[in-house]
Amino acid sequence: MGKAWPALDIYVPGCDPHLYDLLLAELDDFQPTGIQEQEDGGKLRVFFAGGARREAAIRALGVAFGNHLFAQPIDVEDEDWAARSQFELRAVTVGRVTIAPPWDAPETRDPVSPVTVIIQPSMGFGTGHHATTRLMLKALQAIDLRRHEVLDIGCGSGVLAIAAVGLGAPSATGVDIDPDALQSAAENVRLNNVEQRVRLRQCDFRELRSASGVVLANLTGALLEQEAPSLANLVEPGGHLVASGFLDTQTSVTPALGKFLLLRGVDREDEWLSATFQRPA
Repeated sequence: MGKAWPALDIYVPGCDPHLYDLLLAELDDFQPTGIQEQEDGGKLRVFFAGGARREAAIRALGVAFGNHLFAQPIDVEDEDWAARSQFELRAVTVGRVTIAPPWDAPETRDPVSPVTVIIQPSMGFGTGHHATTRLMLKALQAIDLRRHEVLDIGCGSGVLAIAAVGLGAPSATGVDIDPDALQSAAENVRLNNVEQRVRLRQCDFRELRSASGVVLANLTGALLEQEAPSLANLVEPGGHLVASGFLDTQTSVTPALGKFLLLRGVDREDEWLSATFQRPA
């Protein structure tokens, strides 16, 4: 028998597009390894790297949506589902960075996009195909990383931490509370031969005490707003915070962070936003 992959079948009443967007934003915090739209409409099948992350997602969805949607746990007996469902993924280029699965990695160095990050899609969320990842990568390239250590909060697959050292950061630390996510990130760190420059740590970012020059937080709008003071304290004087994972309808996120940091810019892709802040020197 193949490996049983933990998943959720989530029913969205009436295929409400606004509810659908909010649902995707909430799910991002739990870094699903895949999301499939079912043929019968109004239902998503969401896969997770581990059962603990699925259970945490169920609890969070219950708090956020109550009876407005129904989530049913299911175990999918198919060890090849991820490879088959994601094999058609191709490389994504954002400015100077190309995020590629192993089967579509560029064979030669592109002078326009010289940084290539190899991500194994079946190992975890964060392939570059989500708008928030692309927004983070774009914002990251607008910062001079050469003298800054980078902290990637909720690192998932490790894509942002790996990209940061590729763009010139001397080192990066990826933190996540999920051991499955860190296992995924560790595999991708090895794939990219950056073991000496990217460190991984299992912890809640609220436990961290040392600040970094550049902090990356691709989280949810609710978490960004709630933990704005903690996130600001992790930024060194003169350093930057890049935040994404929130929708244009979540208008209180940027002001919450702006109470502690200077807003330097906002970008968007479709309904998703990113914001770059700086801590006064």
